[in-house]
Amino acid sequence: MNLWKRIRQLSIKQLFRLAGLCMQKPFLIGPSIRATQRTMKICNTLFGGAHHKNGRPNAFRHALWNILIGQETLKRTKNTQKSALWTQKLTNLYEKVTKNEFLDQAMDLHNNEVGRIYFLELYDRKEKEIIDFLQKQLVNAKKLVKIEEIENNHTTLVYISE
Repeated sequence: MNLWKRIRQLSIKQLFRLAGLCMQKPFLIGPSIRATQRTMKICNTLFGGAHHKNGRPNAFRHALWNILIGQETLKRTKNTQKSALWTQKLTNLYEKVTKNEFLDQAMDLHNNEVGRIYFLELYDRKEKEIIDFLQKQLVNAKKLVKIEEIENNHTTLVYISE
């Protein structure tokens, strides 16, 4: 995922929605971009291109993305709840404006939420500890077949395909 490439693909309406969100908290844009870039670098190193598919690496990426945005913005907000709320607004908006299949979008939204739950537990941990933690969580990740299965996995990462 190239961030700027994705932004250029947005419609005018989608761009206005993104701009409106960013204008609410302009001081959180830089930390969010840094966290996104760091997430991609880590996932490219660990998984190559596999994290762009719908498997376990994708679940890892979404959770890590939310944790790192939370950590980066926490440096500015000084409040875990405010950072988690910003992360939720930003990542939910991103999922809504990208064109994914319904089950794919539900999986991404779920893994983002799980990442925010983990952020609230791990906000003060080092990056290596977070990566190790998430890799352990991947062992217990659940494969989805139907959307209803997401409801049974509140704090578990989910994926669609191997």
